Amino acid sequence: MMPTIYATRNQGWIPAVFNDFFNDNWMPTIKPRGTTPAINVSEDQTGYKVEVAAPGMTKDDFKIQLTTDGDIVISMEKKNETQECSDKDSKKTYLRKEFSYSKFEQRFSLPDNVEKPKISANMADGVLAINIPKKTEEEMAKETLNIEIQ
Repeated sequence: MMPTIYATRNQGWIPAVFNDFFNDNWMPTIKPRGTTPAINVSEDQTGYKVEVAAPGMTKDDFKIQLTTDGDIVISMEKKNETQECSDKDSKKTYLRKEFSYSKFEQRFSLPDNVEKPKISANMADGVLAINIPKKTEEEMAKETLNIEIQ
């Protein structure tokens, strides 16, 4: 199948070729059917904030860990089972049975100026918010080690 060059484009021929090649109208795209939530990461003078959009999830579905490599790992796992059957007391004959399983993991490398023991998280209105405070200038200076040359 040949790509179509649209008359509305007034670019040179080379950019148009690339635009047409990556255009969804003729090239099939594979859309992942995963459960990757949207994540926002912001920074201010006092720290960093990671927000994970997770509608329908609870705080029990999440696990947050700090690794020895200085990474923070956010993982989520949710299992749902809905079933309707004809007679619940006798042998079950399923007329409808649905399983749902979602799993997600994201890893972030933390900078050196983070106060790891003071990291906190809360879940509200379908958003997991992780607050990562920064160390002050004085705290950073205390951690500097001067090595004496002998």
